[in-house]
Amino acid sequence: MTNKDKTSQSVRNKKSGVCAMSIMWKYLDKRAAAIKAIGDYENMQFIIQNTKDSIEVEQDRMVGVGSPNMDGMPHAHNSQAGEERILDRLEKIDILKERYRQAVEYMSWFQPAWDGLTEDDKYVLECFYQTENSEVNLICEHFGIERSSAYNRKNRALDKLVTRLYGKE
Repeated sequence: MTNKDKTSQSVRNKKSGVCAMSIMWKYLDKRAAAIKAIGDYENMQFIIQNTKDSIEVEQDRMVGVGSPNMDGMPHAHNSQAGEERILDRLEKIDILKERYRQAVEYMSWFQPAWDGLTEDDKYVLECFYQTENSEVNLICEHFGIERSSAYNRKNRALDKLVTRLYGKE
């Protein structure tokens, strides 16, 4: 490849945003992103496990015939109420399918990195980031270490996960 070809390719890459992306990647807070990903892990598992059932429930609600409420209050007649109910259910099904797609995409990205950690690393990260309060005392008792060692262990485990998710700089 000649220098002229390299220069023209560099210009094309700049126009397409390839250079801009590598610069943006440099400033991404990968640790904070990994912490958020750990926090989302259980939610994504739940979405994947329960979306099919939720879609079936919405489909069952869509085909039923609506009945009037007998509460004694006068009601306005809406001749398109059935169509609106069906459209509302279709919209909810679309939202559920989109959430499912995002959860599958997340799991295909996150699960290999998570599976590559040791059980001890997973335990430490779960105690710190998947509970309401970071459970430092649980880690100290589990491993028989001091608090400072528990925090050091958390940092090492998080660094391993960040490297597996985003690679080295």
